[in-house]
Amino acid sequence: MELGPVKTDGSERAVALPEACCAALKRHQELQANERESAGQAWRDHDLVFATKIGTPIDPRNINRHFEELCTAAGVRRIRFHDLRHSCATLLYEQGVPIDDIQDALGHSSPTITKLIYIEVTERVQRGAVDRLD
Repeated sequence: MELGPVKTDGSERAVALPEACCAALKRHQELQANERESAGQAWRDHDLVFATKIGTPIDPRNINRHFEELCTAAGVRRIRFHDLRHSCATLLYEQGVPIDDIQDALGHSSPTITKLIYIEVTERVQRGAVDRLD
C-alpha cells in the first residue's frame, strides 16, 4: 500500500480531541511500542498512529471489517466506518455547537457542506426549534 498526499491542503491540520480520546490514544501508543519491540527488525516505521503489528499501513477493508465486528458485538446497527463523521457532526449540532465550529472539526471548506451532507437534523432538534414558536 502506498501512502499519498492528503485530500486537500486543509486536511493536514491539528485536531482538538476530548480528554477521553487523548487517554485512549496514549494507551494505544503504549501498545504500539510493545508491538514495535516484538516485531524487532520486521517493524517498518511509517510514523503512523494506527498501523499493523509490523508498522505498515492498515488496509481500509480491514478497518471496515473490524468495525463491523465491533458493531455486531455491541448489538448495534451496522453502519459504515465513515458514518462516524456524520454521527459526530449530528451529536455536536444537537448539543448546540455552531455549524462553523463543526465545519472546522471536520475540516470542511464551507459550512454549507457540513450542513447539507453531514448533519441529520434529529427529532429532538426539530422539536426544540418548533417549541420556540410557543
